[in-house]
Amino acid sequence: MKKITLLIVLFIAIITTVQAQKKELGNVTIDELKEKMDPKDSSAVAAFLFNRGKTYFEYKQNEGFSIVTEVEMKLKIYKKGGYEWANTVVPFYIGGNNRESVTFSKAITYNLVNGQIEKTKAKSENEFSEQKNKYWGLRKMTMPNVKVGSIIELKYTIYSPFISNFPEWKFQKTIPVNFSEYTTDIPEYFFYNVHRKGAIYPLETQDKLSKTIRLDEKYLTHGQVENGYQHDVENINYTDNRTVYKLENLPAIKEESFVNNMDNYTPTVILEHSGTQMPQKAFVGFSSTWEDVTKNIYENDDFGPQLDKNNYYEEDLKTLLQGLTTNEEKIETIFKFVQSRMAWNKYYSYACDEGVKKAYQDKTGNTGDINLMLVSMLRYANLDANPILISTRANGIALYPSRSAFNMVIAAVMVDDKMVLLDATSKNALPDILPLRDLNWYGRIIRKDGTSDMVNLMPETISQDVVNVLATLDATGKVTGKVREQYLDYSALRFRENYAGLPNDAIVEKIEKNHRGLEVEDYNLTIDSNLEESVIEKYSFKNTNSTEIIGNKLYVSPLLHLENTENPFKQETREFPIDFSFPNKAKYVISISLPDGYQVESMPEPISIVMDKGYGNFSFTTSIVNEQVQIVVVLSVNTSIIPAEDYGTLKEFFKVVTQKESEKIVLKKI
Repeated sequence: MKKITLLIVLFIAIITTVQAQKKELGNVTIDELKEKMDPKDSSAVAAFLFNRGKTYFEYKQNEGFSIVTEVEMKLKIYKKGGYEWANTVVPFYIGGNNRESVTFSKAITYNLVNGQIEKTKAKSENEFSEQKNKYWGLRKMTMPNVKVGSIIELKYTIYSPFISNFPEWKFQKTIPVNFSEYTTDIPEYFFYNVHRKGAIYPLETQDKLSKTIRLDEKYLTHGQVENGYQHDVENINYTDNRTVYKLENLPAIKEESFVNNMDNYTPTVILEHSGTQMPQKAFVGFSSTWEDVTKNIYENDDFGPQLDKNNYYEEDLKTLLQGLTTNEEKIETIFKFVQSRMAWNKYYSYACDEGVKKAYQDKTGNTGDINLMLVSMLRYANLDANPILISTRANGIALYPSRSAFNMVIAAVMVDDKMVLLDATSKNALPDILPLRDLNWYGRIIRKDGTSDMVNLMPETISQDVVNVLATLDATGKVTGKVREQYLDYSALRFRENYAGLPNDAIVEKIEKNHRGLEVEDYNLTIDSNLEESVIEKYSFKNTNSTEIIGNKLYVSPLLHLENTENPFKQETREFPIDFSFPNKAKYVISISLPDGYQVESMPEPISIVMDKGYGNFSFTTSIVNEQVQIVVVLSVNTSIIPAEDYGTLKEFFKVVTQKESEKIVLKKI
């Protein structure tokens, strides 16, 4: 009997374990609720116990095929910082005559109360919709009764009439994912290119499923049929091609410095509609090469034909161009005219919305309206101008041929065999100084003759920051002085985009927040309406955090509050390219007047180094002139992007920079 009892106990234990390991909704256990931290990452605020998606086709008579995507997830909350994961936001397309829809069919929060599992179901007030813009809506679910230790189960379904709108499936998140699976069931009539992003590829398995469509025709008849109706039933058999993508034990994605968009490197499966062949019909193919994509876009009524329209601006442009003789004058005049006249409505698109003529009349439009209008005007002025399709940083890198790879268009014009890039949607941009959102590796130029080529969007000219500091140090270690900082080219554009329009008090608050012990006074900012002029920032300061007093000596940080205290590159290895947006040179010229009764005992040794492959350089010099210590520091990054394989070189370079800037000037009492 003891042996039988033991076997029963073991059997129950095995069954319980199997049930606990089931990746299905409704299998929440007490042990899972008791778990205090993620077993593989004690710092995790939450973790996906599983995340499963399935996309399949549904046929409705008289409507045809539509796409259905079901998502099921089970989530564990470990810390208060994980509460945000209890809120789910699902975007869905609402533009045009058809629209997608989202429904939540299961939303339950589980908690452990007095040793028992307590279930709290979401109610109607936990679920709501919001319109993001005229093309996209958001369906939101806020889970109820969420606490540290809660487990959340959620299921939602997306219905889409657009067979090209396959969702992207992201396997990795910013919290750990124990199990992620995505299944696609695609009828034999539809063909999709499968694209993968990220360094980790999922395990794939494939299968074939037999499916049947039932067609039931009902019509009036004069024959001997009950109720005067006759039914014709036809069954159409076809095959579903099933693919299952699976990844397990994925660590949280860690944000790293100088990455343009982490989505570019997140393990993701993307399906792109490449063709359709219905029974007894010819194959209809879609874009498969960049040439196909660009030709398709150019021939669209909302793109290429818009470039040929000029009657709406012709009289205005004739007046503007009077007396202009050089191409450079024409480009600058036309660009500034479009930039000042047009207001960007914050919608991204490479195509026009309501057309360039209406946009011109309304003085507002999306990115397609404004920049296609710009290209048209440049061509009217007999300049060699063409549109360039781009993907903004937020949209990700255009990795494969697809119309959806791009979300914007800019202009290009050739001047003496040099291509000048233009984006009139930004009030801060200049010819060849694009908004930072545009600097996303490569775009694709489309010419009138149908040819297209890749275009490097990343700047090659070095932008500069020049900082001058006049400071005085007293015997108590307090530093007072004045700072003048000048920003040029892309550095000026970045400053304008981040700070133009902010009150001075808000900028001062940011400066003081970034430098402990710093007090800023007499702040003055010069941002000229002429964008070609540099931005100049001036302020007076007091600082008590740049000097240490030990015995009868003062230890002074040479760069005062401007020193780099930490190497921005801390990881041992790096999987992603290092993206600086644009080449930059920062030059610091600092003069520090010494306090009475002190003299220099030692100063940092001068140094001058060049990074391998010429990626950057750094120099540091000190001197004493008329009882003043003078420091000149130059730090240059000479390229926009450094490949991941050169990360070690970059990390070591910035280690030297940080160490040198951390060395002290030592003053001793006379």
